[in-house]
Amino acid sequence: MSFAILDAINRRRFLARVAGSAALLSVRDVSGAAAEHGASAVQSRRIVNIYNFVRNSDPRLANSEDVLYEATAHQLALLQHLNLPGTFALQYDALINPRYQQLFKAHAAKEVEIGAWLEIPRALVQQAGIPWRGPANWKWDWHVAVDFTVGYSPDDRKKLADVFMTKFKSIFGKFPATVGAWYLDEITLSHLAENYGVVASCNCKDQAATDGYTLWGGYWSQAYYPSRLNAYMPAQNRRAQINIPVFRMLGSDPIYQYQEGLGGDGQGVITLETVYSPGGRSRKWVQWFLDVIAREPCLAFAYAQAGQENSFGWPAMKQGIELQFPIIAHLAATGVLQAETLEQSGRWFKRSFAVTPATSVTALVDWKHQGHRTVWYNSRFYRANLYWHGNTFKIRDIHLFNEKVVSPYHRKPADTNDMAVYALPIIDGFLWSSSRGRRAGIRLVALGANGKRIPFLMDGQPSITPLAGNAMRVRFPIKRIGTMNIICRPNRLAWHLDRPASPDVHWAMEMTWSTSHRTGILGNTSKKLFYRNQSRLYGMVLEAGTIVRPKHELKTILLMPHRHSVIMTFS
Repeated sequence: MSFAILDAINRRRFLARVAGSAALLSVRDVSGAAAEHGASAVQSRRIVNIYNFVRNSDPRLANSEDVLYEATAHQLALLQHLNLPGTFALQYDALINPRYQQLFKAHAAKEVEIGAWLEIPRALVQQAGIPWRGPANWKWDWHVAVDFTVGYSPDDRKKLADVFMTKFKSIFGKFPATVGAWYLDEITLSHLAENYGVVASCNCKDQAATDGYTLWGGYWSQAYYPSRLNAYMPAQNRRAQINIPVFRMLGSDPIYQYQEGLGGDGQGVITLETVYSPGGRSRKWVQWFLDVIAREPCLAFAYAQAGQENSFGWPAMKQGIELQFPIIAHLAATGVLQAETLEQSGRWFKRSFAVTPATSVTALVDWKHQGHRTVWYNSRFYRANLYWHGNTFKIRDIHLFNEKVVSPYHRKPADTNDMAVYALPIIDGFLWSSSRGRRAGIRLVALGANGKRIPFLMDGQPSITPLAGNAMRVRFPIKRIGTMNIICRPNRLAWHLDRPASPDVHWAMEMTWSTSHRTGILGNTSKKLFYRNQSRLYGMVLEAGTIVRPKHELKTILLMPHRHSVIMTFS
């Protein structure tokens, strides 16, 4: 295929689309969005990486080498047409193909980063002197034990990385600054940081049993410094971290992705990927999602990854990419967000943060207009998800991070077609819920006569206020009760009922889960709740408040306030 595909692109159509996107995105300006939600305006960085990773062939597609090359050439042409920066991450089989070498060398520009995508095709393992374990007639096998670095011994992981990096430098004259994959283990990441100066990486969004692998409970969206013992687990201390920030890919819907597919065999996908609708090929959803990234209150920075792997082919991704890229170009040109390469974002992150920062993702407008709202808070100690539906509220998720938890693949290679890595659950609204039964969560309830518990009902909009010290305040009124004030800090979560309507108000935080799911909860004292998961004991401690187990209710715990306050700390 000739690279002269710009002749087939209608320039006027693109300029009209950019103008149309500008008009549609001006419905809510930055100050208007902040005022609408009662949030204080803060100058936080808003980042979008356009990240396209490049394979040479795919056994699932006919004529795959031409199909994949055509997709990549179109992506590059569009980026250059719109003067957008972006990263193209080459898998080894594409790296050694002269056609891709010529493509990127002929159209090299400072706005285009050439990085590495470290899935493991046959050519790489053979060059490293390792037996190929995939089908003999396949050049690439997507199953975990063959395709991911965790499928190989620690020594072989380093050998594979060495072969890749040496070959890359021989072609492009330098080592790649960024190395991504659906999942890269901690031994490989440490090796890349210490020997090749890699400044950033990326891995898959949180997902449960999608495409044969699970990453669940980790730092939600954004980016983090991983533990030296577990690439999925944020480290709490500099000495325990790998100094490569790992950015979470694919741009997940902060409201609906979390429980998509609940009760089924795996999650569905509602992300910025250009082949899905709802999601990246839906104009309504894309405009809403980019508005969340660009304008909603956040801590430190907001982040999303756009772009698409070339295995889908150009016809499948064309609609979504031609929709998204002009909108991103407009938002970048007007200074609402920063469109960057992954290398640029990684260098900024390392300059800005010595350890993983606290961040948040806020979505207080529901693109489905069904009254759902959510706030995600991340720190290097835990993540928490606050969730509203109509006038009801609950904590949908809390997961604890612990740098001492050793990955199951730290020394032992994966030997199956799937894999799973987890953080440490305190409450899990997806894995502990039943599609037709009880949904797991922590709810605010009034305590009535005879122990009856009545859910609090919200009476107005939540307000979000970033605070000093990596903290965030969330406030919302409770009908006929008072105002709930939540302070998220890096190692604690505090709840206080302000101005109760009556001195006789009695309330609690009711923690429930489905009877059909294992939680790892071992027991409790009046101040501590104990868990065991991944062979590790951990817990939640109440600095203020008391833990009570109601009689004859096996799947319920009450957190009782002290002077209208509950303060959770995580250890």
